[in-house]
Amino acid sequence: MPQNSRAISNKAVVNNAVEKFLHSIRERNVSSHTIKAYTGDLGNFSTYIGSRKWREIDHITIRGFLSHLYERGLGKASVARSLAAVRSLYRWLAQEGVVEQNPAALVSTPKLPKKLPRVPTIEEMNSVLDGGMPEIASFPERDRLMLELLYGCGIRNSELVGINVDDVRVSAEAVLIRGKGKKERYVPFGDAVKSALVAYLPSRQAVLSEFRKNTPALLINQRGGRLTTRSVGRIIKKIAVAKGLSPDVHPHTLRHAFGTHMLEEGADLRAIQEMLGHERLSTTQRYTQLSMKHLLNVYDQTHPRAK
Repeated sequence: MPQNSRAISNKAVVNNAVEKFLHSIRERNVSSHTIKAYTGDLGNFSTYIGSRKWREIDHITIRGFLSHLYERGLGKASVARSLAAVRSLYRWLAQEGVVEQNPAALVSTPKLPKKLPRVPTIEEMNSVLDGGMPEIASFPERDRLMLELLYGCGIRNSELVGINVDDVRVSAEAVLIRGKGKKERYVPFGDAVKSALVAYLPSRQAVLSEFRKNTPALLINQRGGRLTTRSVGRIIKKIAVAKGLSPDVHPHTLRHAFGTHMLEEGADLRAIQEMLGHERLSTTQRYTQLSMKHLLNVYDQTHPRAK
């Protein structure tokens, strides 16, 4: 076989393996965000290694790939994710009997700065939720319910937009949430969510009637369609800023606030884990760090011997 044809054949083998790997993680209900990210990361990896055979790719090659990403201007977080994608690919290749070892396992993950998100205080959240919605709120009843659900239930943006009307159990004061990997959980809600819900449902029905639409979605846009995560992010930011919060507020900020404030008020860590839908307790324990940061600030500001 001519050398050029052999190179094209080797490249096709790698590309085909990457496609099969991506297909395998789609079948495992991996989140769409992860699949999209891995598709881009492994596409870059395939391009970088070119016509090399699997046995010709070692840990030095993979380090070269990471250096190439840095040269392109990617940050540490993006490079770390690319390495994670390559490691996952190699684990799958080993399971399939294509390779015997994982050279990516010998490459160190870039050290990322441990950034704790800035969480609004309980007082700041009360100032946002108390009183009327600002004038910029185009659908105030819906927007209040969005805020109450995000902060009152600690749910993810994707979980919020996935809620259907039938998922809300008003008498039980709980809502069915479909989380990552299609896992379902019930999350309780309080009087604030219930009041917002009662105020919103007639307005929702009026919009659907006007546009002659029918949808199971709880949260709809002004044309009667299901609200998107992008729209939620934009609306939350506008309202938060109008109410005096930082411009870097997004839906996940309210989820962080939920976990942090519950912990500060004495909630059990495992109960918070259940409500947030975390698979591992270690993920929930991050809120211990957030809460400790708050406690240290209070101590520094109030204890006479700390000044």
